Amino acid sequence: MGGARKSLAEQSRRHFLAKAGAAAAVGLAAGVRFMDFPKARAATGAVTDNQRWGMLIDANKCADGCTACVQACNDEHGIQSHGNASTDAQWIRKVRLRDKAGGRESTLPLMCQHCEEPPCVDVCPTGASFRRADGIVLVDKHSCIGCRYCMLACPYKARSFVHENLSDQKPWSPRGKGTVESCNLCVHRLDENRGRIPACAERCEREGHRAIVFGDLNDPASPVAKAMREQQSEELRADFGLNTGIRYQNI
Repeated sequence: MGGARKSLAEQSRRHFLAKAGAAAAVGLAAGVRFMDFPKARAATGAVTDNQRWGMLIDANKCADGCTACVQACNDEHGIQSHGNASTDAQWIRKVRLRDKAGGRESTLPLMCQHCEEPPCVDVCPTGASFRRADGIVLVDKHSCIGCRYCMLACPYKARSFVHENLSDQKPWSPRGKGTVESCNLCVHRLDENRGRIPACAERCEREGHRAIVFGDLNDPASPVAKAMREQQSEELRADFGLNTGIRYQNI
């Protein structure tokens, strides 16, 4: 009897995924079709787990009121405000933290944390949410059906759903109405040139704050690994056990 129930459950799951796949092939969600997505350039070399890309963010260096990292991300990926804060896409946002015991406040950028065990990947019914071997968590817009399970699963509320028609599409950053999206660590920069850093880190450095250090967490000689050895860093909500690729200091 138990085997029969398991078989029926598996058939039901396959049926759901088949319908989801058909929906993605025909129109994804809200009228999005394959042809609507610009093509990103392919990686110059194979992606392996030799690297794990990540960031170290120092809250002491993050200037209160500065949104340079947010603007840089918007410029790089063609993210525009439509005047509705509740539905506007946002890959990175500035948040304020307050220590309830001591009252100390700090501001810091918050984005996808690129977890080693991403909850968004676990709940995605089509495999649209996935983690690359080098630690970058991405969304395949061709497979995303806009169910938004991943948005519910993300403990950092780091994903956005695209409600509006899009303009100013960037060929290196495919987006689409009716799909979910989030910070991808400017993966196109890494794939085209291993020496380039994400737009947010680049702009922060240009502004003179240098609050964001990016690099290969697996390379002890990388700037991010050196900085993490010199001063203690921590994950946001380390109790979740997700082993995030984004770490923070002085929070």
